[in-house]
Amino acid sequence: MKKKILSGLMVMTMVLGLTACGSKAEPTTTTKTAETKSSGQLAGIAMPTKTSQRWIDDGDNMVKSLEKLGYKTDLQYADNNVQNQVAQIENMITKGAKVLVIASVDGTALTDVLQQAHDAKIPVISYDRLITKTAFVDYYATFDNFKVGVLQAGYIESTLKLKEAKGPFNIELFAGSPDDNNAKFFFDGAMSVLQPYISSGKLVVQSKQTAYAQVGTLRWDGATAQARMDNILSKSYTSAKVDAVLSPYDGISIGIISSLKGVGYGSATQKMPVITGQDCEVASVKSIIAGEQTSSIFKDTRILAEKAAEMANAVLLGKTPVVNDTKTYDTGMKVVPSFLCDPVVVDKANYQKIVVDSGYITADKLK
Repeated sequence: MKKKILSGLMVMTMVLGLTACGSKAEPTTTTKTAETKSSGQLAGIAMPTKTSQRWIDDGDNMVKSLEKLGYKTDLQYADNNVQNQVAQIENMITKGAKVLVIASVDGTALTDVLQQAHDAKIPVISYDRLITKTAFVDYYATFDNFKVGVLQAGYIESTLKLKEAKGPFNIELFAGSPDDNNAKFFFDGAMSVLQPYISSGKLVVQSKQTAYAQVGTLRWDGATAQARMDNILSKSYTSAKVDAVLSPYDGISIGIISSLKGVGYGSATQKMPVITGQDCEVASVKSIIAGEQTSSIFKDTRILAEKAAEMANAVLLGKTPVVNDTKTYDTGMKVVPSFLCDPVVVDKANYQKIVVDSGYITADKLK
């Protein structure tokens, strides 16, 4: 009886520790802490790039979470190169990895290597970016990506007071990398809020670039976004002013801000437009504090890593991981059971409480 009570308390502790994640969980089996110690099996962790601090943190957090459960880890970064990532995953398979956690460079390009993993009976956890065009993704750990876009657009809506203001206001739209499945969810979520205002004329896209195919930013690259914004400003804003920019990611936001500064925004006579972002990277939180970027979306990757590690561990124990979404994420060959964590809007008013007091970013890094 004591053992049952103790196990129950431990499960409750795990659940309470994940309050930043979605609350719609539909657990079929929960793993008990006392049963989650691995016998030193190897877990392969494939991350896309080190050019973003976010992915460095994700990799570190995955290592910590899996090693805490007793796994050995092989963490590799692909430098945003698809072939590098394929070779790294193949090497993990050869080295005897028992599970793979993959944040893909290009979610459409891993079909063959995941066939190899399947043939070797290695389960695959897709991490934050859904791998598509394959049936061999077992589970998916991510954030509520549609909600991310809704929050970004909602921030623009509330800051410009679109519900009551007469307008019109000028807005430009940016989306993420077309080869990242999440980018479309972010954009669709944002447009679910913004499109009615665009259709009514209260929001005007002076560049007329509104289609997803027109506004994507390959590899989420800030320099690419800056070049596109330079072009938009020179062609469409010789006299008009920009009131808002929908940016899906902090690195893109920094590029947009550089472009805007180049034509006088951020000066005493021309304030910055509303500019969104995502990931609460240090440079962007500093920009928010300085009054340049307006907001970002906080996604606590420490919790995401814990969920991915729990999923991997449960699969290897022959258990069913906890999920809270079984309908949304389709690889094109199967719908993947997923766990969605909750994103949070961060701006100048709450960054201290959300990202500093939580320990996500230490105060000294923001000086």
